[in-house]
Order: sequence, then C-alpha cells, then structure tokens
Amino acid sequence: MTPISLPPHPMDEPDEERAGATLQERPWTVLETIVDVDAWIDGLNRDLHAVIRKQPVSNPGVCFRLTEGGEIYLHTNGDGDVLLDVTEEADWVTPLISAATQVAAPAASLWILPGHVLTQLVLGLSPLVETTRLVLQHEFRTKKNKWR
Repeated sequence: MTPISLPPHPMDEPDEERAGATLQERPWTVLETIVDVDAWIDGLNRDLHAVIRKQPVSNPGVCFRLTEGGEIYLHTNGDGDVLLDVTEEADWVTPLISAATQVAAPAASLWILPGHVLTQLVLGLSPLVETTRLVLQHEFRTKKNKWR
C-alpha cells in the first residue's frame, strides 16, 4: 500500500515498539463517522511508515477479516488508486462495496477504485470487519498470478 499523502506528524518519528506490533492481527472497533475513518487512515499510515522504516517491503497494505467470512486486502498504488482483492469467501460483500463506492463490481476479484472513495469504502465496510492486520506483501489473484 503506498501511504496516502498526509502532512508530517510528530508521531512519524521511528518507533521500534510500534513497528514490531503492527503485523499482529488486531480486533476491529467499528468506525461510525468520517472523522473516525480519517483518524484510522492516519494511524494506518503511521503503522505502515514504522514497518517500512525497519525493512524494505513490496505491496504493503491491510487485510480486513470479515465477521461473516472471507478477507479483503486493501492497497493503494502510486497514483492514489485503491486496490481491493476480495477473497472468494468474501464475495457476499460485493454489493456493499459497489454501493459504498458507486463503482460497478469487476468481473474478477480485483477492484481498482479511485482514491477519493477510500473513506466511504472503509465507513461502509466497518460494521462487517472483525479484525485487521498489516500485510507486507500480497500477491493479487490474477490470471497470471493465482495464489489459491
């Protein structure tokens, strides 16, 4: 996940403890407002920066494990687009992703969304998330690269 551009923050200083704790699965707290989502995105960016300072990574992002089954891997690219890889077990959430982002579902499991829908996406998914974890590398499921 290419970190979203935010102004520098005093907490952006390297923090060994923070970097070590970020790869663990964390229980999710439902986000109810846009302010909550913005704060979560800010914290995610700090966690990613802490990990990236410790080791080079490719394709870092976050994995949402859903309460009713399946996972969604969320990354961003250098252009600020949101990339989602929805596992087969999480296909049930496709209508919600479309509704939250106003983007039609793709033919495959890989969604490419404009960056401006990230807040609405996270707000829409929030009640359905059980845990999250940072991922340092993710192989997207494509015809050329099937990982199941």
